[in-house]
Amino acid sequence: MGIKAALPKYEIYSYYVVPCLAMFWAASWIFEVSNSNTNRKAFKASVKPSYFGRKMDTSDFEWMMWFSTFRAHILFALSGHVLFGKICSMLAPQYRSLVYMVYGLLAVWTSMGWTYVTLILSHCILLYSISLVKIRWLCFVTGLCTLATFKCEPFLSWEAGFVKGDFELRHILFYGGCGFTIMRCMSFALENCEKTDGNYNILELLKYNFYLPFFYFGPIMTFDKFYIQVNRPGLTRKDGELWNISLHGLIHLGVVIVVDVLFHFMYILTIPTDMKLLKHLSDWALIGLTYFNLVYDWVKAAVMFGVINTVARLDHLDPPKPPKCITMLYMFAETHFDRGIHEWLCKYVYDYLGGKHDNVLEELVATLCTYGITILWLGPCEVVLFWAFFNCFGLNFELWTAKFFSMEPFISFEMAMSEATSRRIRAIFNTFNFWCIVLYNIVALNGLDFSKLVAKRLLLKGFPITTTLVMFVTYCLIQVIKERERKQALIDDPDPLPPAPPLNAAASPPASATTASAAQPVADPSKEKAE
Repeated sequence: MGIKAALPKYEIYSYYVVPCLAMFWAASWIFEVSNSNTNRKAFKASVKPSYFGRKMDTSDFEWMMWFSTFRAHILFALSGHVLFGKICSMLAPQYRSLVYMVYGLLAVWTSMGWTYVTLILSHCILLYSISLVKIRWLCFVTGLCTLATFKCEPFLSWEAGFVKGDFELRHILFYGGCGFTIMRCMSFALENCEKTDGNYNILELLKYNFYLPFFYFGPIMTFDKFYIQVNRPGLTRKDGELWNISLHGLIHLGVVIVVDVLFHFMYILTIPTDMKLLKHLSDWALIGLTYFNLVYDWVKAAVMFGVINTVARLDHLDPPKPPKCITMLYMFAETHFDRGIHEWLCKYVYDYLGGKHDNVLEELVATLCTYGITILWLGPCEVVLFWAFFNCFGLNFELWTAKFFSMEPFISFEMAMSEATSRRIRAIFNTFNFWCIVLYNIVALNGLDFSKLVAKRLLLKGFPITTTLVMFVTYCLIQVIKERERKQALIDDPDPLPPAPPLNAAASPPASATTASAAQPVADPSKEKAE
């Protein structure tokens, strides 16, 4: 089935209407539950008085840290980076990467202390020394062992002792800075292994690692891309690029305001923590809660990385794009919540081991290694192990299914049907795949108990009415996604224009042309068809 397969307009319009109505209906249930349980005892710790005479859901520490508690500190640090970078770009653009490194080093020193900077530098020196050997597997082993020291005792306690003080952000900045440092150092080491003429300078590693916007919270930009972009001699911008950057900054500000307002009316993060309340919710409220939690996690990642990416774009860099929204996903192969980590894993592990991803055994090895590193990155625990197992299985099961249905007689059945019918049948299978993605990933966000409750309601207690209705709404959503992909495919690869008609078909040809054409032998239609 081609991605450009079209459906009738009235059918597409109905597919747009159904998911919108379903989302508003589910949101109304969540609003009612939030309103009627504001003073619930289990909500006191996270639902606190705020604006509008209402209480606000403050259970997400990361969101509150970024856009409430430490907003001024983060803005001050990033504003100083932009200011000094702009001055250097105007006066001495060839030294701008060095200025970024010095400013980032001083900012880390000021916020975390000289002992923490010493710890970071020791990891950089260790992995740089290993990279000089130019043995790829040795760089991987060293990097992963170093990363493991932050996940197990007694190394964890010993390294955490390098940071003094009791300020609230200490643990987050410690783990974020160390974790991303090791991933960046591994990227540098692996790129140095690929370099045939000599080695990269250690100064390039320090410039790469101490770029402040990426240091604590990411995203990860692989060394090869960063090195080319930060050392680019010309700092010209395209027409309208600065306006586009400003527009994206305003959009992120608008999203932050909208999310803050919604937190006053829908407690989507606090409700899943109260299992007693969840058991009394309606099916639609529970399904809507599941979906909105995943959407919010994407929004949070998109806004946080979007703010950092706006600063990076002001520095003439092209950072990783925001993650793909769960609303636009129906394939495990496209599922990710951090595009920087996703690109890092694809470049150095998944694509390197999986090749073209058409061999079952190679794909299995590639996915096992990819999710093994992801488990180490997130920290081994029960929830992460379940999440990794289910997503690894889903990714491989997609390949097995594709291989199975590409054989006879299935391929002949699909070739015999119209493209529109094929698209509808594929959307039915994608519907079940979509809910597998949702249930597998909600494990990481809300835990096993919540995931079990949602699965029971959706597949057992809600069968057949809730199950059928939810699957129908999801089918409509899948068709909306496919229509968006179809339009994008037409933009990227437009269909060729039909040949122009003859200028004067009614005019009789000259006599010489008539004689010549009569002299030519008649072409065999079977040969033309074969050609």
